[in-house]
Amino acid sequence: MTAGSRGDVAPFTGLGHALVRAGHEVTLVTHARFAPLVTGSGVGFHPLPLDPRAELESERGRGLHRSSTGPGKLLRVGRMARALVGRMTDDLLTAARDSDALLLSASLAPLGHVIAEGMSLPSLGLALQPIAPTREFAPPMLGGGSWGAVGNRLAAHGVDLAVEQIFAPVVPTVRDRLGLPAAPRGLSARRRPARPVLHGFSPLVVPRPRDWRTGLDVTGYWWPYDHERRLPAALRDFLDAGPPPVFVGLGSATVPDPRRLSAEIVRALRRAGLRGVIQRGWAGLAADGDDMLTVDDVPHALLFPETAAVVHHCGAGTTAAGVRAGVPAVPVPVQFDEAFWAGRLVALGVAPAALPLRRLTADTLAAALVRATRSPGHRERARELGARVRAEDGMRPVVEAVARLAAGRAGGTGRDREGERGR
Repeated sequence: MTAGSRGDVAPFTGLGHALVRAGHEVTLVTHARFAPLVTGSGVGFHPLPLDPRAELESERGRGLHRSSTGPGKLLRVGRMARALVGRMTDDLLTAARDSDALLLSASLAPLGHVIAEGMSLPSLGLALQPIAPTREFAPPMLGGGSWGAVGNRLAAHGVDLAVEQIFAPVVPTVRDRLGLPAAPRGLSARRRPARPVLHGFSPLVVPRPRDWRTGLDVTGYWWPYDHERRLPAALRDFLDAGPPPVFVGLGSATVPDPRRLSAEIVRALRRAGLRGVIQRGWAGLAADGDDMLTVDDVPHALLFPETAAVVHHCGAGTTAAGVRAGVPAVPVPVQFDEAFWAGRLVALGVAPAALPLRRLTADTLAAALVRATRSPGHRERARELGARVRAEDGMRPVVEAVARLAAGRAGGTGRDREGERGR
């Protein structure tokens, strides 16, 4: 079960495919617009009614542009999510009734664990970011960095409380529907079960924090399932017609003025003497000319290795794809955890510096592109890191964990699931 943008969904298509190969029956529960991502994977699909892109393009969603990055925007998004989460509850309950175990992304875990408890189902947390509090860095959703050992942990607990508030309107109703007692309040409410959580990123990119408790593990990346085996013909022809281009894309981020931003990107590429593949994305970017090609969604695993560099918003999934490809990056973080991932790329030496979107101009981007593409150091470090990350198997620990869940369920008694109260 997962919710959010494409980057919150795609890694679970590959993970689901790995579980199918291991003999499990798998259903991905997420927004209906992402159903095509499981095509050919053997993974079933249960749609959720909410369309995240439509919400971001609504009047309420466009209002997010008026907020700065960091805590301010996080609070705005939290209020928006709080108003919407109830629309997904019935479908989550319906999907759970046909399940033997729930694998829960961080975006739905607070509600998913309640559903699992009420239906006597084992559950496992799956996170794409390091979400548990640590002294080593500030919460990724607030941009990472460090506020000192105490400040980092306090900030992380604050983010936890904010996430819980998103689900506060629906959790009491769900508990009642499933016959569970009311959730405890006060100090006892903070003593939550130490549930296992597997994190789908490479320890080479973010080492497991030393102060994490047992049960919080970093497995390596979970690569999306790509049913496409070759690039579109027009893109293939463009790649073959000249030197490796630079990929530019902002994924599921939205921007207030796509035309102006597109023009700045094209000017920067031309000043740096580079061709460009511009991904339209949710930002609506576009470019014209023999040295530019605009594309829609294409498999990053096929395209990125053929580029000179990737310019991207540093969502967790796009960051992973760039690292896997072994090419330099120009990080253009927009919001939330993107500054955290941008900082990791810079610290690893595969990117020259982060260039936040609000500071992007033709001049600043051109300068960053020159550094990224003409520095042998960035290219070599990116190539080395990519080779090491590709050698990891992040799927295996999850498959093994699910096998343990299945064995435990087969050996336990548990109570029969009668569904909601009154059935």
